[in-house]
Amino acid sequence: MSTYLKIKNLTKRYGSLTAVDDLSFEIKKGNIYGILGPNGSGKSTTLGMVLNVINPTSGNFEWFEGKTTTQEALKKIGAIIEHPNFYPYMTAVQNLELVCKIKGISTSNIEEKLAIVNLSDRKNSKFKTYSLGMKQRLAIASALLNNPKVLILDEPTNGLDPQGIHQIREIILKIAQQGTTILLASHLLYEVEKICSHVIILNKGKKIYEGSVKAMSSNYGYLELGVMEQQEKLINFLKNHDYFGEIEIKNKHEITVMLTQEVESATINKLLFKENIILSHLVKQNSSLEKNFLEITQNFKN
Repeated sequence: MSTYLKIKNLTKRYGSLTAVDDLSFEIKKGNIYGILGPNGSGKSTTLGMVLNVINPTSGNFEWFEGKTTTQEALKKIGAIIEHPNFYPYMTAVQNLELVCKIKGISTSNIEEKLAIVNLSDRKNSKFKTYSLGMKQRLAIASALLNNPKVLILDEPTNGLDPQGIHQIREIILKIAQQGTTILLASHLLYEVEKICSHVIILNKGKKIYEGSVKAMSSNYGYLELGVMEQQEKLINFLKNHDYFGEIEIKNKHEITVMLTQEVESATINKLLFKENIILSHLVKQNSSLEKNFLEITQNFKN
């Protein structure tokens, strides 16, 4: 699989502040990568450096396995790292025609890109009449005009309502299905979980996790158990069996327990029944990205 971007020991300091600290990772063809972290974690600074708008303090990066200069590589990249900035009294088509003129590219893709972002029916409307979500979608269309191999998005759903977030998510997935590799920065866990195949987690400029979203969420899950009585007996059983790990008591009738190995709900039910422990309910849940994210960041703090 081709490596589109390789970052090695990238660091950016602003005086005594280290915004990005010795960062290394790779972006490979055909995936959707999420750079995840709270505001101030170094996400936007990292994107700015690889787009050649911020100079690194040290370290380096290379596009497309170093087979081209950064300047040439950037012609194969589409990016939105700031709020959409178009002329308010010009239509969508007119704004995109101007973008094509500035970039020195053909206007032949405009209709196609407007269709991808679901703006064909508003292509002749002035930009000032657009909602925030429509403005963001037009910005994505603009970033796609040069048919980029890589699309870079910085907080693409920031400030949008649930419908706008859903629309942007569907558009990103559609673009990825057409073969474009995507790198997006976000502080929203659920956005990364729903969109991305891979995640890089930053905290205070440092990388604290890198891997697939599936791998990050893949443990054995947990059980939600309910009992009308016998809670103490149930807890003692869980503590003394290899299937179970951390126990959380929700109230006098409900318990959550982490699983330490793969096991079916029916097997658990049989084991408890043999101990004369009768459940009012038993639900097996997969562990979420959020739970693992909180564990990783807590370990980093420690």
